[in-house]
Amino acid sequence: MTLVLLIGVTCLAFAAYFAADAATAPAREQELAVRRAARYGIARLRGAAAPRLHFRARVLTPSIQRLAALTLRVNPKASAEAIGKRLLTAGISSRISATQFLALKGALALGALLFMLFFAVVTSPVAGFLLAPFAAGCGFFIPDVFLTFKIRERREAIRVQLPDALDLLAVSVEAGLGFDGAVTKLTEHMEGPLVDEFALTLGEIRIGESRHEALKKFTERVPTPEVAAFVRSVIQADQLGISLGRILRVQGADSRLRRQAAAEEKAMKAPIKMLFPTVLFIFPAMFLVILGPAFINLMHYFKQ
Repeated sequence: MTLVLLIGVTCLAFAAYFAADAATAPAREQELAVRRAARYGIARLRGAAAPRLHFRARVLTPSIQRLAALTLRVNPKASAEAIGKRLLTAGISSRISATQFLALKGALALGALLFMLFFAVVTSPVAGFLLAPFAAGCGFFIPDVFLTFKIRERREAIRVQLPDALDLLAVSVEAGLGFDGAVTKLTEHMEGPLVDEFALTLGEIRIGESRHEALKKFTERVPTPEVAAFVRSVIQADQLGISLGRILRVQGADSRLRRQAAAEEKAMKAPIKMLFPTVLFIFPAMFLVILGPAFINLMHYFKQ
């Protein structure tokens, strides 16, 4: 029993470590880059002993890779490439890698399973063993649910920011700047997930990739109808020689109308969504308050 508890606590600790490791990954990468830059150009002495690897490189990294491989065996439909694309779409690929995400899923599932087995040994064996697969499944799919909500939240933020960003791009282009210069101005004066995607696209263009390919990758990272329409318009304007400023003005007005239509759709769905909590929680209380005294009076009347 103690061994099962120890294993369960260890797995939960590993899961907490993976989450903390993903959160602090950018700072560690920056520190490592600074150290490499400081040691650059220093000749290594021949015959010097090889540096001893840290605990992270010796134990944790191989453990993460093995746990990720085990997770892929449990779920053969998933792949590290698909997970990486989803992390990139959610905007957290710089904080956690696909391997770390898979290892986190496996650690949570294993920790939940061992915890329920410990619960079965301590309290109710039948309930513990019946709930163990359910707990393991919850631990396995909770990261996927969180990632799905993160992707939806980021898409909604991009949809909200797109009209203002297109207006700024249109003003910059009409003022005489090219598309790259307008995107540079956008990244200097705005913040948010959409600006981050524009900055990534601008970086791809600056390292030599064509504008069309960079914009197509932008569409793959942000699969929304508004962004797809914007990219198609920019590519067609480049190919046909149409005024880019006018195209951006039209796209900005169209995306603003789409945003308004989406807000109206949500407002129309709100009464239907409010119906279920009203029926489940508010109506019973109202019936109790209104009909309760009447039932009490009826009970006293029949007793007499």
